[in-house]
Amino acid sequence: MQYLQRQSGLGAFFTQNFIDSGNIFPTWLIVSVVYAVLLATFVSSYIPILPKFIEEFSLFGYSLNKFGFALLAVSVFYILKFFFTFFLYSSIGQDKKWGRLYFVSSKFYMAVSILLIIANMVNYYFNIDREKLFAISVLSAAMIFIFKNFFYAFNRNYILPNEWYYKFLYICTLQFAPVLALWKLLFY
Repeated sequence: MQYLQRQSGLGAFFTQNFIDSGNIFPTWLIVSVVYAVLLATFVSSYIPILPKFIEEFSLFGYSLNKFGFALLAVSVFYILKFFFTFFLYSSIGQDKKWGRLYFVSSKFYMAVSILLIIANMVNYYFNIDREKLFAISVLSAAMIFIFKNFFYAFNRNYILPNEWYYKFLYICTLQFAPVLALWKLLFY
């Protein structure tokens, strides 16, 4: 049975080695849920309108608002991305790198979650021009996205597949294309 390590702090979490770590999956799951909720909270304030099929959908008299729609879209997006990445790593026979990938990604998404906490505070509690904040947010998201791909590609744990064409396949089909699809779903 696995227990969460309650005694470690943020610094210990970020400097932890893969070999010394336990509870990789529960840690990744908790970080992913926190990240999805924070991202949905931030993005929901910028969604212009809900799609017609979301407005008309009702389950036991309840319907989704902008936050519910954003949380559902982000959650489904990351669950599908998780399984497609797992299938890619399994199909090319690099299952050991799969564990290293979500170990490293949990650290990355924890850092981004801290930035999202700050962004949500600024978005909801400070009187700032929302159009400027949206432009800054899109630029920041693009920079984080580019940094994430470089971080994954040059990580010391060698989390991406060995062959260059699998790296290209991973970055194009499991990084760029899904983000563009999520953007189109939320904002068009």
